[in-house]
Parts: sequence; C-alpha cells; structure tokens
Amino acid sequence: MARIERLVTSGTFSLDGETFDVDNNVWIVGDDTEAVVIDAAHDAAAILHAVGSRHLLAIVCTHGHDDHIDAAPEVALRTGAPILLHPGDLPLWHMRHPDLEPSATLADGQVITVASTDLTVLHTPGHSPGAVCLSAPALGVVFTGDTLFQGGPGATGRSFSDKPTILASIRTRLLTLPRDTVVHTGHGTDTTIAAESGI
Repeated sequence: MARIERLVTSGTFSLDGETFDVDNNVWIVGDDTEAVVIDAAHDAAAILHAVGSRHLLAIVCTHGHDDHIDAAPEVALRTGAPILLHPGDLPLWHMRHPDLEPSATLADGQVITVASTDLTVLHTPGHSPGAVCLSAPALGVVFTGDTLFQGGPGATGRSFSDKPTILASIRTRLLTLPRDTVVHTGHGTDTTIAAESGI
C-alpha cells in the first residue's frame, strides 16, 4: 500500500500579466521503492531530495498553471520519469515551456498504479480546461489540485477558467465520492468531501 508525503515549495504564479507569490503542495505517493509526484512545483532539488533513491514512475500535473509545472522538466530530466498532462491544458503548458511537450496525456478514467495503489484520473475542468483530480479510494483520499480547496472551489477569475464549469465538475465528480474522503489540495490545508458538500 502506498503512503502519502506532502512537500511545500514556494515560488510565483503568473497569468494575465500579473505575478503572485505562492506556496504549493507537492504530493508524493508511493512506498520505499517507487513513487509518483503530483504537481512538481517550484523546487526541483527539494522534490528530488524527497523522492530520494525511489524509482519515479510519473510526474502528474493536475493542471497547466505555471506554479504547478515549473519544476517538472528538471525533475523529469534527472529521473527519466514521464510528465503527464491533460491535453486541454497544453496552451497553458506552452506559456511556461514553449519548446517542450509533456511526455504523455492524461485522460478521464485513466488509472496510474504506484505501490499497488490505483490513482484514477477525474477530468474536472473549470479552474482550467484540462484540470484533473486523482482519486485514490484505497487510501481514502482525492488529490484535487486547484479544483477544490478548504472552503470552496478554486479560482475562476482568469483566462481559461469558468465558474459554472468548475461548480459542475465539483458536484458531479468530487461530491459524489465518499463523504469521509480526505481532500489533498494544491495549496493550503486538507479538507474533506463532507466539509465541502454545501457547494
């Protein structure tokens, strides 16, 4: 069974001509021999240190905003791990990495297995067109990137985002999960499906 590790990294988020300082959650799911990184944000050296000698199976991007993908190419280069991104977010990816393509695409229903634990891709557009969450029922968790936070949905006030779409994604894809599911977010603290069920 996989375990979950959280690494907080700091950097900036830039879109629509504005830049903000941000702290990001980098999630590492695996065991003593293999792992998956969810959102390689800001600090490749810190991520590589956290992964250590384990075989990195994949770098999964919950979406294409630059603060979630800026360290992905270096981590991939150092480990040989593929970068996985939903094709809906390729325009955002190319804003940050214009001369590099992700290794492979993510699709709704796709299963990524690490340490005998399945992570199922849920396409949850709204924060961005290709935003995804990763559901791990065996661990009782879902990794929501910037789709769902403690206190409500992710931001939709910038390019490529849409509030009705994110609300529909949350209601149909996330609030249908078991109520005790722990929500591991892209920024800030955890919540649960039950706590956010009033959305």
